[in-house]
Formats: sequence, structure tokens, C-alpha cells
Amino acid sequence: MTLKIDLTRFKNLALDPQEDGVWIVTLDRAHKRNALDIDTIEELVDFFSAAPRAGVKAVVLAGAGDHFCAGLDLIEHHDQDRSPADFMHVCLRWHEAFNKMEYGGVPVIAACQGAVVGGGLELASSAHIRVMNETTYFALPEGQRGLFTGGGATIRVADLVGKDRMIDMMLTGRVYHGQEAIDLHLAQYMVEGSVMDKALEIARRTAENLPLTNFAICSAISHMQNMSALDAAYAEAVVAGVVNTQAPARERLAAFADKSAARVRKDA
Repeated sequence: MTLKIDLTRFKNLALDPQEDGVWIVTLDRAHKRNALDIDTIEELVDFFSAAPRAGVKAVVLAGAGDHFCAGLDLIEHHDQDRSPADFMHVCLRWHEAFNKMEYGGVPVIAACQGAVVGGGLELASSAHIRVMNETTYFALPEGQRGLFTGGGATIRVADLVGKDRMIDMMLTGRVYHGQEAIDLHLAQYMVEGSVMDKALEIARRTAENLPLTNFAICSAISHMQNMSALDAAYAEAVVAGVVNTQAPARERLAAFADKSAARVRKDA
């Protein structure tokens, strides 16, 4: 049964479903540089929990205004004066939202412009593909704020840039941008001008894949990275057995066999 996502329930996310199954999901708190408060996190949990069962083929995740996301809403955090237990549960909701993104099986392309900072970088690193431009910059300023990452940076950002660089970013407030950010895998694409145009192009291309294939790519690979090599090899074989024999793939295999399908070219 296909779920229907009630757009009226979302106040901090602007949802824009396209006819081709691509959804544009925009953090809609430009006055806060799209900082993440607990209500926004809950909406991310809700949307990405429903997306795989609602026919969403790919998601472009963006931020309203000039910035992608400036991280944790520090004003809310200050005003709430949370106990250690309270903030632990906030962090667990962040993990729930970001795990739904990474492991949910729907391709998520982050259109990163301006600040991708602190929790904003944790959010972006949960996406499968990140696009940046000349305005984009990445940082983990927790060390200067008297804070520590709580949304998965020790898992995902450290995996992208390496443990030593992440520690350096937190200790010194070091900022990465431009080609250096690309070289460190903070983003896979760098464009001039609109990151949305490139992100939508990528999302539409991924949406043309079979849903089960995308599910495996955007879920199984992350799971396998958490396994031993022996367990990952077994899991890969099982997933390949299911995906590579799915009925809708036969038409694509037939097109390859009769040479009507496009071949991979170096200029593709």
C-alpha cells in the first residue's frame, strides 16, 4: 500500500513534489540560516520515514535563502536549558532523522550553498550526494562553542574526511570550501551558480533507475560498511540475488542484449 504524505502537516519543511517522483524538500527557516530546532528534526523523521512507502523516487534537500543549514539552533538550546538526559534524547532524534535519510533507500541529493556548519554538515553528510558552489563552506565549530557533535559527525564526517581532519576542524574551527572541500569528499560536485539546478539534474537521473535498485544502493551499501568483510560479502551476494533477478530488470537487460540500450561512454 502506498502512503500519502500530508503536506499541510509540515511547517518547517517546504515540500514540493514533482511529477517525475522527485521531491524538493527545503529547510524553511531562512531567518535562522535554517538552523535545526527539534520541530524541524521531527519533520525530517516524519518525511523520511514515509518517503520510501510514498512513491518518492529521489529527494533534493535544500535550504531556503542563502544558506543550507547553520546547524543546531543554539538559541533554542540555550533557552531550553536542557538536562543531560534531555539533550541525549534530542541527539537520538537527530540520529533517527539522519539514519532514515542514509538507510531509507531513497536517493537524497543535498543542494549545499552558503553555510554547511555543525549539525548542518551532519545533515548534509547523511545525504548520498552533495552538490556545492563557490558560496559553500563546511565547518564544525563545536569546539569554540563549548559543545560536542551529537548528530553523527563522529560517524559520517569522520568517514568522509578522516578522523584527524575532523578533530582539527573541531579543535580549530577550520573552514573548508572550494576545490579543497571536493578533494576531502565533503561534496562530490562543484558548480558555478545554482546548486539546485545540478541537484535536480542528478535527482532526475537517479529517479530513472528501478526503485529496488536504488533502495539497495542507498541502503545496503551503508549497512555493508558496518559489517565485517566476510559478512558484507555474504550480504552483498544476497542483495544482488534479489535485485539482479527482479522482473522489471529483464526489460533493461533485454534492451542491452539487443543493443537498443545506451552504452557507457567516456563522455557520458
